[in-house]
Amino acid sequence: MRIPRIFTGQDIDARVTLQLEAGASQHLSRALRLNVGDRLCLFNGSGREWPCHITSIERKQVSVMPAEPLVHDLESPLKIHLGIAISRGDRMDTVIQKSTELGVTAITPILSERTEVKLKGDREQKKLQHWRQIIISACEQSGRNMLPNLHAPRSIGEWLQHSDGEQRFVLHHRGAEGLNTKAAPATVDLLIGPEGGLTSDEIEAAGGHRFQPLTLGPRVLRTETAPLAAIAILQAHWGDMNPSG
Repeated sequence: MRIPRIFTGQDIDARVTLQLEAGASQHLSRALRLNVGDRLCLFNGSGREWPCHITSIERKQVSVMPAEPLVHDLESPLKIHLGIAISRGDRMDTVIQKSTELGVTAITPILSERTEVKLKGDREQKKLQHWRQIIISACEQSGRNMLPNLHAPRSIGEWLQHSDGEQRFVLHHRGAEGLNTKAAPATVDLLIGPEGGLTSDEIEAAGGHRFQPLTLGPRVLRTETAPLAAIAILQAHWGDMNPSG
C-alpha cells in the first residue's frame, strides 16, 4: 500500500505529537481506514516532509508522531507563473489540478473581456479556498512539498503590469511562433485566455508587455487543454520533464 501524503498548515517538530486538522483526520480514519501504528508522510509547504506514524485515533482527531524531516525536492528549475482566464464549470478545477501536477510555481485567475464567470466578495473567497484545496490534493498526490502560490483574481491589465518573467508567452491559435532556442530562462509567465479567446486588444496589450505569441500547432485547443499542453512543452524544453530520461 502506498504511504499516504498529507498536508498540514501547522508547524511540524520531530518527536513531538501533532494533532491533525479535522479534514485530514477524517480522510485518514474514514476514507483510508488507517489504524494506530500505520505510517504516513506529512508536509507543510516548507519543502521538507516528515515520515510519521499514527499514535491515536479519536472520533474526529488523528494524532501522529513525526520523525526527523527529509528534504525531497521535486520542484522544477523553471518557475512558471500561469495567468489563466477563469472558465466555467469544472474546467478551472482541472487546469489548477493538472498544472500543479506539472510543476507550476504560481497561478493567477484572470478576468478578461470574454470571461463569463464573475467573482466578488464571499464567492471569490469560497472559490479561492476551493482552488487551494485542489492544489493541496494535487501536491499530496504528485509528491510536491511546495504549494504553488495561488493569487487572488486580477484583471488581465493588472496581471500584465505586474508580469516580470524572463520569458513571457501569450497563447493563441492565431500566433505563428514556437519556442525559441535561447538559453533557458529561470522564470516564465504564461497567459491563457477564456473559452472565447483573448480579444485583439488584449493580445496587443500583452505584446506591449513583452509577451510573445505562442502557438502549439494547427489545432484549436480547449481552454482546459491549452495550458496543460503549453506547460508540458515548457517543462520539456526548459524544465525537468526530459523525454529522453
